[in-house]
Amino acid sequence: MYLYNSLSHKKELFVPNDPDLVKMYTCGPTVYHYAHIGNLRTYIMEDVLEKALRYSGYNVKRVMNITDVGHLASDADTGEDKMLKGARRENKSVMDIARFYTDAFFADCDKLNIKRPDVVEPATNCIDNYIEMVSKLLETGKAYFAGGNVYFDTSTLEKYYVFNDHDEEDLAVGVREGVEEDTNKRNKNDFVLWFTKSKFEDQALKWDSPWGVGYPGWHIECSCISMKHLGEYLDIHAGGIDNAFPHHTNEIAQSESYLGHKWCNYWFHVHHLNTDTGKMSKSKGEFLTVSLLEQKGYDPMAYRLFCLQSHYRRNLVFSWENLDNAALAYEKLVAKIAALKPEGAVDEAALAQLKERFLSALNADLNTSLAVTALYDVLKAKCNDATKLAALADFDQVMSLNLMAAAEKVRKKQAEEEAANADPEIDALVAARTQAKKDKNWAEADRIRDELKARGIEIIDTPQGAKWRKV
Repeated sequence: MYLYNSLSHKKELFVPNDPDLVKMYTCGPTVYHYAHIGNLRTYIMEDVLEKALRYSGYNVKRVMNITDVGHLASDADTGEDKMLKGARRENKSVMDIARFYTDAFFADCDKLNIKRPDVVEPATNCIDNYIEMVSKLLETGKAYFAGGNVYFDTSTLEKYYVFNDHDEEDLAVGVREGVEEDTNKRNKNDFVLWFTKSKFEDQALKWDSPWGVGYPGWHIECSCISMKHLGEYLDIHAGGIDNAFPHHTNEIAQSESYLGHKWCNYWFHVHHLNTDTGKMSKSKGEFLTVSLLEQKGYDPMAYRLFCLQSHYRRNLVFSWENLDNAALAYEKLVAKIAALKPEGAVDEAALAQLKERFLSALNADLNTSLAVTALYDVLKAKCNDATKLAALADFDQVMSLNLMAAAEKVRKKQAEEEAANADPEIDALVAARTQAKKDKNWAEADRIRDELKARGIEIIDTPQGAKWRKV
C-alpha cells in the first residue's frame, strides 16, 4: 500500500515497524457538541484506512482519545475551554456534557458504519501520564515554568514547522474568542503543557500537580494516550488537515523531545468538507449533523458514499444537490445488486481478478473513488451472479455501505408487494396462456390475453417467465 505521508510530502510504500501489528492513532472528538458531517468525513476516511489495512492482511490496533478537558476555543492555548463553554450553554456539568456528546458521537459513527477503535481513552483518565511527561520535559530543558503555567520551549528544536506544505489557511491558528497575547511565552510558538493560570479561573476540572492545581493542555493528551497504549513507536497518526498545525506539530515536538527518537512514521490527513461559503465549522452556523440528514429523509449510507466518491486529500464540496446525486446513485446500486440471483458456484478465478482491481485502488493512496468504480465493474463483469455477489460482499468489508443488507431489504419489499398483489385466478389464467403458447395454440393464448386486458391486467413476458400487473 502506498500512502501520502504529510511529513515527507510524498507517497510512500507503507511498511509498519512490526509486520505483525500496525499501530494506528486517530485524534478523537472534543465532546462539547454534536459532530457535524465535516468532522465525520475525517472519521469515515480513517475508518476506510483501518479496514483497508485489515483487508490487506495486517493486524491493526487503533487507539483514539476523547477530549473532555483542555481544548481551548483557540487551538493556540487561548480563549475559553470548549467543554466549559458547552456546559454553560446547556446548564449542565462538564462531565454530563462529555458523557452525552460522547454517546452522540458514537451513535453517529454507528449510523455511518464507522468501526469503534480498539481503544477509546478519555483525556481525564490520563492525568498521571501528562504529569510524568511534563516533568521529564522540564528536567531536560525542553520546557519551562512561567506565570503559573508550564510551556514547551520550541526554540530547543532543530525544526518546528514539519508540515510546511499546507496552505496558509490550514496552518492558521483558529482564534474564535477575543484573546490577549500570552506574555509568559519566550517564543510565539511555545505552547502550554500544563495550566495553573489562564484568562479564566473557573475551570471546572482541576488536578493536583507539582506546579500547582491545574489541568493539561490539549496537545499533550494525544501524545500520552498514544504512548500509553501503543508504545514509543507509532506507525500511522491520522486526523483532519486542520489538526496538522498546531496540534500535530506540537504533538511531534513534545513526543520526540520526551522520547529522544522519531515517534511516528506516517501522517494521514483528511482534507476539509466545504460549503459554498467555505470550510464547514460549528462556529459559522452551518451545523449539518447526521440526524439532520436523516430528518430530511437521507440514508446515512448516501453520505458515506458521497465521501467515498472523492479522494481524502481533496477538499469536498457539500451541497444538497450533490448529496441527492449520491443518494440516487446508492439507490440504483442497491437495486442492481438486489436483481442478482445467487445461483451457481463462485468462479474463484474471476473473483480473484475482481478483488485484485479493488485492492489496487486501495493501495493507490486509498483511492476510494476508484474503489467505488470497482464496485460498478463487478456488476458489468462477465461472470455469474454468485461470483458478483461474492465480490460485492467482499469489497463491502472495507466500503461498509450495507450493500448486501440493503439489497436483501429491497428483495424482501418486492416479495411482499408481489404477495400483496397475488390473485390465484389471474395466476391460473397467466399459467394457462403460457401453456397455450408452448402448445402453439395461439388462438387460446390470444383469447386469454384479451380477457385479462379487459379486466385491466397487462401481461409482461420476461426471460424469467410471464409477469402481470394491474393497469
